[in-house]
Amino acid sequence: MNDEHLLNCTELHAGYGRVPVLRGVSIVVRPGQFVSLIGPNGAGKSTVLKAITGFARLSSGTVTFNGQAIRGMRADRLVPLGLAYIPQGRIVFGQMSVHDNLEMGAFTVRDESTRAKAFARVYDLFPRLAERRTQLAGTMSGGEQQMVAIARGLMIQPRLMLLDEPSLGLAPRFVQVVFETLAMLKCEGLSMLVVEQNAAQALALADHAYLLELGRNRLEGTGTELLANPDTRRLYLGD
Repeated sequence: MNDEHLLNCTELHAGYGRVPVLRGVSIVVRPGQFVSLIGPNGAGKSTVLKAITGFARLSSGTVTFNGQAIRGMRADRLVPLGLAYIPQGRIVFGQMSVHDNLEMGAFTVRDESTRAKAFARVYDLFPRLAERRTQLAGTMSGGEQQMVAIARGLMIQPRLMLLDEPSLGLAPRFVQVVFETLAMLKCEGLSMLVVEQNAAQALALADHAYLLELGRNRLEGTGTELLANPDTRRLYLGD
């Protein structure tokens, strides 16, 4: 394994039941990189994240994270390794306060000073959550719930964050907040693998990007290269 590969997924074949979705997808994330996964609906983008985290069964292929083989490893065993997964759909504990949701994110963090630093960091990153720390998460807007979901993932101080459609279904002002947050995390050096339907903004942030089509790698390059690629613009960005 190349030491520069924080995450290395090779020839992933996965699906649901007898329905194949991924047909040999390969993805690499290097330390500090923002990597975007784009493509049309049904291309297999979300399945890549689920295959990495054990929520979709891999029939073949390899997944290594920080030099360790993690294929088939349960999601709860991945968290202590520093892998945070923010699934699609703004999943929060609706009957719990914002603060308690963040506490749930830090369930593997035993050291109190480390937990305190994690809280300080996410409340600094999301001042709105600091103001509403006692509010029930289920009573918040969709954009605010997405903030809670991202902040909860940050509580473990991850080495790599996987985000599935973080801007999906949000009002335009919250879409902007999400991308500003991702840009700040990128500046901090957090490694991220992001599935995003807002391809233009995702590619603008991306150090590297992959365009998937029908469960296969179609195009690969820097975010700038894919933005400028006529095939990307014709097939996916609508130009």
